[in-house]
Amino acid sequence: MKTLITLAGALALVCMTGTPVARAQSADEIAKAVLPLPADLQAGAAIYTYDEKGDRKVQREGTNQVECMPKDAKDGFTRCYSKATADRRDLTARLKAQGKDDKEVSAMVAAAVKDGKIKPPQIGSMTYRYSDDPKRIKLLWVISVPNQTPETLGISTGSQRDAGLKGHGMPWMMLPGTPGAHIMIPINNTPLSSTDK
Repeated sequence: MKTLITLAGALALVCMTGTPVARAQSADEIAKAVLPLPADLQAGAAIYTYDEKGDRKVQREGTNQVECMPKDAKDGFTRCYSKATADRRDLTARLKAQGKDDKEVSAMVAAAVKDGKIKPPQIGSMTYRYSDDPKRIKLLWVISVPNQTPETLGISTGSQRDAGLKGHGMPWMMLPGTPGAHIMIPINNTPLSSTDK
């Protein structure tokens, strides 16, 4: 009976919003999908996946400015993003579903931005990432800073990956001076990011 009610609710949501909604997520699946987020963003985050064609499937509608993807079976990451970057991720998913490699995808996304088909990333847009793989930084927040340099922002480009793995990472910049420039921020000394987990 509970399953029937859940399915009926999902069907009603499709009728009201026109957005395809995949099967409802359990409370445990939802909790895992929002793990990378600060606590105040978790309850309102949307949750979605992509199907084999690269089409977005909403798992849970959101009420705030972020959306999360459950753990990726290929790379093991759980990720959450600013909703403002959704069109970029949707295009990337469709291109990957067509069999494009990373280099082709990057070039095609850059061309779409240049042509005004999708919005460029806004400076300060956030990505939140979690991994339970001990060979990766467990909790990592990433700030998009397109075309910025270490000189404009006063930040190091020296990788803090190894220090981050040991729970002592500091922020660092990657891809300086490019549209993909971003700041990596390991979040250390929390129960979630503890190296003992």
